[in-house]
Parts: sequence; structure tokens; C-alpha cells
Amino acid sequence: MNDIVVATFYHFTCFKDPAKLRKPLLAQLSEHDLKGTVLLAREGLNGTLAGSRVGIDAALDILRALPNSMQLEHKESHAKSMPFYRLKVRLKKEIVTMGVPNIDPSVSVGTYVAPKDWNVLISDPETIVIDSRNDFEAKIGTFERAINPGTTSFSDLPQWLDKHRAELKKKKVAMFCTGGIRCEKATSYLKGRGIDDVFHLKGGILQYLKSIPEAESRWRGECFVFDYRVSVKHGLELGEYEQCHACRRPVNATGRASSTFVAGVSCDNCIDQRTNEQRARYAARQTQVKLANERGELHIGKTYETVKKSNAFNE
Repeated sequence: MNDIVVATFYHFTCFKDPAKLRKPLLAQLSEHDLKGTVLLAREGLNGTLAGSRVGIDAALDILRALPNSMQLEHKESHAKSMPFYRLKVRLKKEIVTMGVPNIDPSVSVGTYVAPKDWNVLISDPETIVIDSRNDFEAKIGTFERAINPGTTSFSDLPQWLDKHRAELKKKKVAMFCTGGIRCEKATSYLKGRGIDDVFHLKGGILQYLKSIPEAESRWRGECFVFDYRVSVKHGLELGEYEQCHACRRPVNATGRASSTFVAGVSCDNCIDQRTNEQRARYAARQTQVKLANERGELHIGKTYETVKKSNAFNE
């Protein structure tokens, strides 16, 4: 039985002084034997916590008691063992980094579209469909008709949107991302640039894959996730990708069969981007991880995305 509940959440709101919230929040969460990370910024909060059913319920009550946070929504999954090493509450400039000042999704944002209504929207030839995620994410799976802006980070997206502003202004714009936070902020950016006919997928790709039958789906491929599942398919079943822990890119079975792939050290994506000295460090780290696994221990510093798939979610 999987006793660990994992809750992911984000909420755009206005915290006038997030620094004052950090220590009390950490103290309250610490009382419930939780592990994970919560990010606080003036624009809201974003995080993932793991613990018992009772602990997670208490955590959600604590988070919703923060100023203007009663409407916080969350998603849950389950793990066979604790996926985090410690509990952290961190202060950030943004809960998802775009690097553009005065973007406030709590004030102005695009229209939410439920997964059941998404297919109709993106099938409309008058709709431009934009993948708000990074290039490597889009390459392993995306929606039909979606444009991949080819960005390496979310902070690159505003420049691409500005470059295509005239084209976007003429049609409806539908945006999507993994869990909803990036596309929500991106639609707020577009609204601020005078593009009003903007929509985004509520709950993101994950909610779509969870709720829409594969036979009716417009999704093609797998969805990269920022945890040790690496990728998921329809129904949130575990995908075929594993993660290269040198560059954190997803690697499929073909990539793992390549001569460049060495677990924890290199893959096709990064073989030409790392030095021999770096690969030597990665190899030493991988040896320590292997030894820790053999002892049944969690390697110090090992994070949510690097825990072995054998301990993965069952959703």
C-alpha cells in the first residue's frame, strides 16, 4: 500500500511581505512530519509536499489560511516511499520565473478552458495553439497543431511572443503547459500586451491526460514531468523515458541504447556539452548513489526528480 500522499499546488495572489510569512509557515508545516518545498514570492506560492494523509490535509489548511489563498487548488498522487529529503520554505522573486516585471495573473489572466472543452478550441483553424513549455519538453510530446517556440527556459517565451504579436492579435490564442502555472502566467503577459482573446488549459496537460480518454485525445507522445516519473502517458501511466542525471533531459529506450549513454554521466543530449572533468565528477556521484541504493538509503542531496522509478507514483 502506498502511504505517502504527494500534493502539488500553486496559487497566484498578492503577498505584500512574503518574507514575514516564511518562518511561521515553516514552523507550522514542520509540526506535521512533511517533506518538500514551498516557494513564496510577492506573486503567490508554488510547491510540492509529501506526507501522511493527515499531514497533507493539515498542510493544505495551513496554506489556504495564508492571505488571499483560500482558493488554492492542488493535485495529489501517491508514493511508495518519501520522495524528499527535507522540508524547505524558500523566498523567490517569482514562483515561476518569467523575468518580466509587473505581470500579475491574480489581476488579469486568460480564459480557463476545461479539458473536456479543449479539443474543440484547439481544432478551430482560427485558434493558434502554443506550447508554453521548453523545447526539450515539447519534443517528446505535445498537442496536435501546437507550435513549439523552441525556448530553453520560460524566461525566453516573452521575446518569442513579442516577435509574433501581430499574428497572435488576429486570432484566438490557446496556451498550455504541464500543470497550468506557466501558461497561466503567459496569458497574463499577453493580456498586458493587448492580446485579449487568450485561453489556457485548466489543470494543464496532466489534468487533460488524467480525464480525457485516449481514444478522444488530441495529445501525441508523452508528457515530461519534473519528478522521478520523468514522463507520463494517458491516464498518467508511467512513460518510457528516464532522466539523464548529468543534463536532466529525458532519454528514451533508443537514447539509452546509444554508446554515449552512461547512467548518471552522459547521454546524446549532453555528451558534447560537458568536460571530461565534469563527467568524472558525475561518475563519482553515481557510484555513491549506487552504493546508497544497495544499502537501502536515500543518497544525501537526492531530490524528488532523481529518486528511482521503482519508488514512483501510483496515480
